[in-house]
Amino acid sequence: MVFAHDTEAALLAAVELVNSAEDPDTLTETAQLAEFLHRHVYTGAHADDAAELAAVRAIRAPLRRLLTSDRDAAVILVNDTLAEHRAVPQLVRHGDIDYHVHAVPPEAALPVRIAVETAMAMIDLIRADDLSRLTVCADDTCDGLVLDLSRNRSRRYCSTACGNRNAVAAYRARQK
Repeated sequence: MVFAHDTEAALLAAVELVNSAEDPDTLTETAQLAEFLHRHVYTGAHADDAAELAAVRAIRAPLRRLLTSDRDAAVILVNDTLAEHRAVPQLVRHGDIDYHVHAVPPEAALPVRIAVETAMAMIDLIRADDLSRLTVCADDTCDGLVLDLSRNRSRRYCSTACGNRNAVAAYRARQK
């Protein structure tokens, strides 16, 4: 299934944010958060301080729970998130991005915008009964999340590093 641009963008950002908590933690400085925001084009208020960094780091575990939940549990988490933040979906257009959905105002705190945008994206996955696109990395030593948007659903690893490590291990096992 092909998802809307904002759905894919929100899911890619959420997976990267959740995976930043894996060892080694890659979200420990405000500069790293700024790079994340630049990569994922989050608009709106951005405090660029330690408090905001701490708040964004704090939502990684709840986002992981949401992204790894079964369908019925995900529905509850999505509904709770949208209700908690009084999300009111509206179509907006800004910059080079055509109409897409925002559900909280641009002045909402960054962690709120991330949580609500992720919940809105999860609505599409839930409605399509397509949560299988979110899995845990196939590397036995990694707990990173994988978002598989490929047509043939062949993505198994959260990163090139995990994929390469397993390819080398498989090669070495065949050589014995």
